[in-house]
Amino acid sequence: MKTRGVVVDQMTRRTVKTMKAKMRTKPTRRILSKGQRGEVREIKDKKVAVIFYASGESDGKSSELPVHWLAANHIEHDTDAQTHDCYLAMDVLCEVLESHPSIIVYFPDHFSWLPERSFWSFWRAREEFFGKVKEMFDQLPERKVLIYGQNKSVPGSEELECILKGITTEVKDTWRRREEEKEKCKPFPNIISIMPPKEKDVVKKLGLQILEDEKKMISERNISAMHRVFNEHDLVCKDLELIDSSGLILNRREVDKIVGWATNHHLSSCHTPSVKNGRLHMPRSSLEHAILRLKESKNKFSKSPKELARGEYEKSFLPSVVSPNDIGVKFDDVGALDVVKKTLNELVILPLKRPEFFSRGNLLRPCKGMLLFGPPGTGKTLIAKALATEAGAHFINVTPSSLGSMWYGESEKLTKALFTLAVKLAPTIIFLDEIDALLGARGKLYESSAMRKVRNEFMSGWDGLTSNDSQRILVLGASNRPFDLDDAVIRRMPRRILVDLPDVKNRLKILDILLAKEALESGFDIKKLAEATEGYSGSDLKNLCVAAAYMPVQERLEQESKLQGDKKDGDSALRPLKLEDFINSMDTVGPSVAYESSSLVELREWNERFGEAGSRRKSKNSLTSS
Repeated sequence: MKTRGVVVDQMTRRTVKTMKAKMRTKPTRRILSKGQRGEVREIKDKKVAVIFYASGESDGKSSELPVHWLAANHIEHDTDAQTHDCYLAMDVLCEVLESHPSIIVYFPDHFSWLPERSFWSFWRAREEFFGKVKEMFDQLPERKVLIYGQNKSVPGSEELECILKGITTEVKDTWRRREEEKEKCKPFPNIISIMPPKEKDVVKKLGLQILEDEKKMISERNISAMHRVFNEHDLVCKDLELIDSSGLILNRREVDKIVGWATNHHLSSCHTPSVKNGRLHMPRSSLEHAILRLKESKNKFSKSPKELARGEYEKSFLPSVVSPNDIGVKFDDVGALDVVKKTLNELVILPLKRPEFFSRGNLLRPCKGMLLFGPPGTGKTLIAKALATEAGAHFINVTPSSLGSMWYGESEKLTKALFTLAVKLAPTIIFLDEIDALLGARGKLYESSAMRKVRNEFMSGWDGLTSNDSQRILVLGASNRPFDLDDAVIRRMPRRILVDLPDVKNRLKILDILLAKEALESGFDIKKLAEATEGYSGSDLKNLCVAAAYMPVQERLEQESKLQGDKKDGDSALRPLKLEDFINSMDTVGPSVAYESSSLVELREWNERFGEAGSRRKSKNSLTSS
């Protein structure tokens, strides 16, 4: 004959009673008097749905009674009704115990026998309740074991210190606790004291058992939470009970993430998902993949780059590492460049945020290298920072000086440490501004052997990223002279995007962002300003706006100098900006790059050969036309 074990945790309902002398309910318009009792059925915002008992009835037979919506501050917990519920619950418990031939019931120390209430007004009710419980337990047949676990602190220095801090309150509370414990122990006459062991090996073994029990309880709680979410979304996992979620205490938001990631992983890796009775059957492997991803993300954000860096070489890059939350630049802060943003979102952000889409096949693979090239001041560095923020990736700004050293062999070690640190911080964007200065074409007369070794070590680390698709790392380069890059570097950057000077439409977007928080005169024609700034880059437009913003300041200073100290105290208001301020500022701030300069011509020619447009687009058109 098998003996079952049960842990009893909670046995009360949410019963309430009205507090106001007289009030009218919605939507039934029923007039209620103070003290009417009912049961809570739903809580929404600050309103509570209550079903009030008929006069003289409080046995819970309220399924056919109307629901009344009341303000939460108009009702209170009905401890008298809850006490009655406790009696009913104990009756039900005894009936369950009698229906089993043999059973063990455990009441933990935190078990709520009765609702919380003032001890002094509740003393007699508590005494009567535990006396009744003792009678019920005494009448149970044999082969029923009832265990009540009670924690007691061993007197020591800490307890003595508490008593000395507030002896009056402490003595009163201690006496009260002892009286409560006496009442709780009435139904359990056989008392066994279990003291902690003193032997070191036994203490160690007990500690391991406690840790094992803790892991088991947490795992059961996590599985129960996932099971609820599975039922809500019509999902099934046969091996859910075998899932290992050790090391995680999941909340509802994290459980939703796990289920969502697991569903995406299963649908992206399975040609014909199994659906039975309208429920999607998910394999255990997809759920384990999602749990592993959550663990990696929690471990990544729980440790700072300073804690992850090991060795002097990795630590030397810490000043160049910027966390995604500290960058402070988003795509919305970058005017224009909509085509560039869309491309970066598809090639970089999507693989970093949704790696499960790129886990099958040989064609869908994350991009490991990308080049942004164009004239100076067009926003290449700004878009790189915004990309790191949008992708939630760490940003490592690499310069030739950060990889250089006066000591022989140190530069190669620094280059290797760059990639090992990037792997620890993944997802990571390694940004190389002016990449042509670091990875320029080989064979030039001024090239040193040290820079050649650094380039070779960088290429070797880069190849490691391309061979391991699980490492979410992107090498992003920016250059004004892409034609000076080495051919091997160009090969490792399959996507090469031209960031050209903005046209009228894009200049209008940039000006909208720059002037969004400025005081402009009514009727300010920003479109006319965008048309007048032909050839200006994004950086040039910002410098122009700064120069125009100084115009009202200069006028105010001139007025104050003419008044010779007769200015109004505290009056520092400036006039709104006018279109004339910007037109006049164009005499001092002009475009930094001529539209038909030789450098721009070279950039466009290089874009025709190696960029996103040009000859390849022409070949595509010829193929489609044929």
